[in-house]
Amino acid sequence: MTTPKERLYLFDTTLRDGAQTMGVNFSVDDKRRIAAVLDDLGVDYIEGGYPGANPTDTELFASKLPLKRATLTAFGMTKRAGRSASNDPGFQSLLQANAEAVCLVAKSWDYHVRVALGITNEENTAGVAESVKAVRGVQKQAMIDCEHFFDGYKANKAYALEVARTAFESGARWVVLCDTNGGTLPEEIEAIVADVTKLVPGDHLGIHTHNDTENAVANSLAAVRAGARQIQGTLNGLGERCGNANLTSIIPTLLLKSYFADRFQTGVTPERLVKLSHASRVLDEILNRAPNRHAPYVGESAFATKAGIHASAILKEPETYEHIAPESVGNFRRVMVSDQAGKSNVLWELERRGIALDKNDPRVAELLEEVKRREAMGFAYESAEASFELLARRLMGEVPRYFQVTSFRVSVERRFNAKGEQITVSNADVQVQINGDSEPVWSIASGTGPVHALDEALRKDLGPYQKYIASIELVDYKVRILTAGTEAVTRVLVESRDKITGERWFTVGVSPNIVDASFEALIDSITYKLMRDGAKAH
Repeated sequence: MTTPKERLYLFDTTLRDGAQTMGVNFSVDDKRRIAAVLDDLGVDYIEGGYPGANPTDTELFASKLPLKRATLTAFGMTKRAGRSASNDPGFQSLLQANAEAVCLVAKSWDYHVRVALGITNEENTAGVAESVKAVRGVQKQAMIDCEHFFDGYKANKAYALEVARTAFESGARWVVLCDTNGGTLPEEIEAIVADVTKLVPGDHLGIHTHNDTENAVANSLAAVRAGARQIQGTLNGLGERCGNANLTSIIPTLLLKSYFADRFQTGVTPERLVKLSHASRVLDEILNRAPNRHAPYVGESAFATKAGIHASAILKEPETYEHIAPESVGNFRRVMVSDQAGKSNVLWELERRGIALDKNDPRVAELLEEVKRREAMGFAYESAEASFELLARRLMGEVPRYFQVTSFRVSVERRFNAKGEQITVSNADVQVQINGDSEPVWSIASGTGPVHALDEALRKDLGPYQKYIASIELVDYKVRILTAGTEAVTRVLVESRDKITGERWFTVGVSPNIVDASFEALIDSITYKLMRDGAKAH
């Protein structure tokens, strides 16, 4: 008889703890998009942020996110000392947020209770109990993040355990042990977590580790071995200082390594695991930064082999040279002298976009080669899904030629206006040949910048297609310089939105000229909208 597998719960805090990373500043739209990617991947909890603490997080929790699987979680503090839960405005904002769960951070190190809070140990534990019960009282899941738990345990074991026990007995669904400064090592984690399970059952116990000793993933896995059944972390290990436990490494380890795979199951199924590399790269594109080539599982070099003794052998017996099949995490093998594989990635993406092709269809290999050729030029389709779909459908002859831009021009002028204020004005004129018309159409527009002016001019008069594009708006615009020097190659990622349906799509352009790259992405954006709406070429 097969022993049933225990359930492990994955708690993602990319949008909250990950936002503490230097140089990271998520917009509301960024958070919504990342949440959708995480939900699609199959994580159990998505911590969205701290409602009431800043405008971004307050707006995020003002309406309900359309999540299909994950539980949206609000983060905040336990009620303030000297106030009841009902008389603490900050705490009340957590209870009123559009979230099904609330994760409260609580002091578990008696030193911090005395110095940071200036209250007694008893007042602190009483506050934990009242806060948990208040969250339960509004029918939300309550969680307690025991801040600096491992330091507190080493300094005053009895009190750290008392905080964890109080949270559990007050009704917390999860009591999470936090290695807040990232200084604890795996053997310590395992021993301490095992001790805590004597008071708090493992199916109510979580782990939250930081990577200051490069042990966050190992510490999380050690905690699971000791009994913890919730793992907190971030996509790509994002987080303050050296980052959080990297769920991009933890998730495939749980699913693909026999010690964990034989004992546990997660909300991420093998079918969803193939989306992992995609999720990782979407985050990097949103942050406008280059992916870590050497990242385990999902990095470009994770399954790369140069010419030599391994190159020929790996093609014959890849399972003996790779610790997992790269396709299982949505990655693929790269053999420099004879690049192969990648078909599974293309087929998966085509299927996701509603394009059904047999794996032996020669167009699959043709598309793969074209993608590789264009990526060598600087294109990246992981986040520019609309451009990828256009590329694929053009190969199959499914994209009508709606219009052709025959020329465009942009000018930027700095001058003084009638009030004597110095302003910068961008102007653009675009000549478009609309299929079926003998005469080209000239459109002129102004904008706050050259890209905005081009966007306005291009969409000003597309004749019979105007009704399809009237609702398009440019939402975001990101630029990355791919090569150094005065003739650097530039990649532009454009996000567009339909103001009526709310649909969003992403397109990409590449050129040594930033304006040219931008315009390429804009043309793809409009073409994609026309194609998706079933517009007929005139």
